[in-house]
Amino acid sequence: MTRHTMTRTAIATLTMILGTGLIGTGLVCAGEGTHWGYSGAEGPEHWGEIDPHFTVCKTGKAQTPIDITSRVEADLPRIGFHYKPGGHDEVNNGHTIQVDYDAGSTITLDGREYSLKQFHFHTPSENHIDGKAFPMEAHLVHADAEGHLAVIAVMFEEGPENLALATPWAAMPQAHGRTAHLGSKASAEALLPADRAYYRFDGSLTTPPCTEGVTWLVMKHPVSASHGQLVKFARVMGHANNRPVQPLNARVILE
Repeated sequence: MTRHTMTRTAIATLTMILGTGLIGTGLVCAGEGTHWGYSGAEGPEHWGEIDPHFTVCKTGKAQTPIDITSRVEADLPRIGFHYKPGGHDEVNNGHTIQVDYDAGSTITLDGREYSLKQFHFHTPSENHIDGKAFPMEAHLVHADAEGHLAVIAVMFEEGPENLALATPWAAMPQAHGRTAHLGSKASAEALLPADRAYYRFDGSLTTPPCTEGVTWLVMKHPVSASHGQLVKFARVMGHANNRPVQPLNARVILE
C-alpha cells in the first residue's frame, strides 16, 4: 500500500469516526455486532482477527503504543498551543472516559493547524518511556482540515492531586454508555506539563481499527495525579484499558 493510499484510508476512517463523534474512543465498530476489549478472546492480541476491518491491528508496521527508548536528536520545533477551556460532555463508553471538546482550540505543527476534538485516558499508560509504564496516560486527539491526526500524550505519575482532573473526575459517569454534561468547561491546557518538550514518531490509533498515519507527540515530562484520582478512574473502568507496546520496526523516534 502506498503512502498516498494509506493517507486516503486514514482520512476515510477519520471521516467515519468524526461522523459518529467517537474518534479514538474505541466505540467505532467496523462491522455490525463487532465487539472488542482488553482481555480474553476480544483482547488486543486478537483484534486483527475479529473483524476484517481490523486487520491492520495485526499486520501494520507503524502501530502505537511503543516503548520510547533509542531516540534521534532533531531539535524539534515548539508546538503552538492555542487552547481555551472547552471540555463540555464526558462519556463512559466502556473502553475509556472521554471528554468532548468545543471547536476553537488548536495546535500548530509543521505550519499546519490541528483542532482538538477530545481527550481520554488509559490505565496503565499505553506508551512507555525507557521501559517505564506510568499509572495513567491522557491522549489529546486532534485533526486537521484534511483529516490528518495528531495525538498529544501526557503521562501521569502518583503525587499531588491534579486540579485539571477535578471537573471531569467529579462528573465521571459510573456506567458504560452514560454521558455527563460538565457544569464548567474542562481545560485541556491544564493537563499539560509546564515543560512541553516532547518525543515525536509516526504511529496509529491504539484502538481498532488501528489506522496508521497518526502523528504522535509524547510529552517528555509527566504530571501528577493523586492516589485517589488514579484509583477512581481504574475502578470506574473496572479493567485495564491499555494496548500492549508494539514493535518499533523501521521507525525513528525524534526528540
